[in-house]
Amino acid sequence: MNGYRCFACDETQAPDFSGWVCPTCGGNLDVVNDNDTILEQIGQSPFDTPRLPLRIGRTPLYAAERLGQSIGLRNLFLKDDTVNPSASSKDRASAAAVLRALDMGVDTVAVASTGNAGSSLACVAAAAGINAVVFVPESAPVAKLTQALSFGATVLAVRGNYDDAFDLCLAASDEFGWFNRSTGFNPFTREGKKICAWEIWASLDGRVPDRVVVPTGDGNILSAMWKGWCELQAVGLIDRLPKIDCAQSSGSDAITRTVQKVQSGAPVDWSTVRLEAVDANTIADSIAVDLPRDGLAAVRAIVESGGCAVAVPDNEILGAIPEMASLSGIFPEPAAASPWATVKRMVKERKLANDELVVCLVSGNGLKDIASAQSAAGQPRFINPSLDAVRSALSKD
Repeated sequence: MNGYRCFACDETQAPDFSGWVCPTCGGNLDVVNDNDTILEQIGQSPFDTPRLPLRIGRTPLYAAERLGQSIGLRNLFLKDDTVNPSASSKDRASAAAVLRALDMGVDTVAVASTGNAGSSLACVAAAAGINAVVFVPESAPVAKLTQALSFGATVLAVRGNYDDAFDLCLAASDEFGWFNRSTGFNPFTREGKKICAWEIWASLDGRVPDRVVVPTGDGNILSAMWKGWCELQAVGLIDRLPKIDCAQSSGSDAITRTVQKVQSGAPVDWSTVRLEAVDANTIADSIAVDLPRDGLAAVRAIVESGGCAVAVPDNEILGAIPEMASLSGIFPEPAAASPWATVKRMVKERKLANDELVVCLVSGNGLKDIASAQSAAGQPRFINPSLDAVRSALSKD
């Protein structure tokens, strides 16, 4: 790589910089890669290494014809990241972080998480043979905590919210010399997640989508998605870029609020843009964040790509779960259903044309939060063991 660049002030640092955030303004850093490195990585996934004996990435892109047709879309695709080892997109970031930690000779990696990043790090660390310490808010879903514990991680449930867990993880990592994989703070998480864009491009045989819709909490997946497409253009493999759309819950919409302010104003001086914290309250725990830790990078990605930021209420997110499952065969957790809820809202508001090629990222499996899925799907019909009972039940359809 060539070094690092700050998202806020654009100041650069040399490749041997040993810090984590910009020493000038405290902003998040982006890894700057040379074009030869990008081309080499596109040709062979950096996750393919004996040091990490798991299949991470290379997830399928499905044409969701029936789902798209339900609202008149002709070219809807779902990028199914639920088939990653821990059943979420976060494995991409965990892989990049763990490989970096191994390069540095570190034996313990820590993370703050609402659930998925924690279970992901625990999974990847177990495969790589290093220790994982996971900080989660006490409200994290049981399924995700059980995953992390089963993989052998030390799981610390913090009495507080995600932001409390994040701050404590930073302090503990500094105190005990751990490698901190937390979103935003660690620039290498973006290096893992950007590969999702390369895979979409390859699955579409070199076509560029009109839009990629990304579930957004901290903003790291979204900023990484934009980086992946920008690097494809930088090395000459594509001649245009997609719009990157932000899918949020209206109960956790700090990025959406900031985008709306920025897009309605004059040319942007990114060093002056500040995200205001919200009191996050949403059923979609994976995107429940008061103050997005990679928020500025995400806002820049949305604005620079010409995309939209849309916040939808929880009832629309929950309703999107059985719709996606029954019309596509892919079972999303609430956060992973938010892009479909967002697409429906954009079509309704005439922000999306029916002939656009749209890709929704399905970031996590519905089994990670079965209680939310059950509230949307309903209950089975309990019957007596007789054919008459079957007939009676079927007659109610």
